[in-house]
Amino acid sequence: MEKGKSRFFIAGIVPYIIWGTMSIPLRNLKAFPPQEILYYRIFVSVIVVWASILLFRRENLQKDYLHFKALPSAKKRRLLLLTVLSAVLITGNWFTYIYAVNSVSLKAAAFAYMVCPLITALCGFILLKEQLSRIKVIALGVALISIILLAAGSVHEVLWAILIASFYVFYIILLKVIKDVDKFNLLGIQLILSGLIILPLYFTSSAPFPAATSFWLHIFLIAIVFTIIPLFLNAYALVGMPSSALGILIYLNPIVAFAVAFAYFKEDIDVHQLFAYLLLLLSIVIFNAHLLKGMMAKKV
Repeated sequence: MEKGKSRFFIAGIVPYIIWGTMSIPLRNLKAFPPQEILYYRIFVSVIVVWASILLFRRENLQKDYLHFKALPSAKKRRLLLLTVLSAVLITGNWFTYIYAVNSVSLKAAAFAYMVCPLITALCGFILLKEQLSRIKVIALGVALISIILLAAGSVHEVLWAILIASFYVFYIILLKVIKDVDKFNLLGIQLILSGLIILPLYFTSSAPFPAATSFWLHIFLIAIVFTIIPLFLNAYALVGMPSSALGILIYLNPIVAFAVAFAYFKEDIDVHQLFAYLLLLLSIVIFNAHLLKGMMAKKV
């Protein structure tokens, strides 16, 4: 694999490994309502991202501003619309995921990211005209079998999973469509818009301001490690990878989440669930066979 492609591939893998462990800090905040976690996750993320932009990336910000000013009116409106929609989608994904982890089940949250790759690959094929080879279709078929096995247990969990997945999939599609904009600056704008979306709810239904030190330590951890870093890497990976390939890497998220649920939270597992997750792992290997082969050849 070329050095540049390898960089995008690694950037695509890391966010889903990080997000797969997110249930740990979220479960530690289970005593707090999900909307409160969301409010402060977004507010802290806005502060950290914009502090970084203004301190270290003002030149990039100025370039994006000049680029935006030079765009024709129609393209300006299109970029603004896509950015607002992307902020709405990622905000919806965050809230539904937090709620699922603490109020539905870990399996529902993990299952969402098993549904994502199928929808992402399909949307990439239909909307972005990305090609799917025969081997990739086989990989998606293997993944579908795994999802059916895991979906047999609870319709309630499946519906929550589809809702979470839908928000994230269309967010990924929009990121792929938004071009010629610095991804970190774009993240900063999206976070401001997310903050504006939740601000009315915060002022009308927020609980008293949290004073617990542990709450704020977890919020800063979630904002930096589980929000800013993976979202930036995710957007960066899309620069050099098709959304279908990045979509299949989402399967790493439920595999890691499953391992956390089993090893850390001591949740029960049966044979058919273990088999289903092994099928998921197989689908990742099949879908990315050419990328993995290239990486191995590069090392040799």
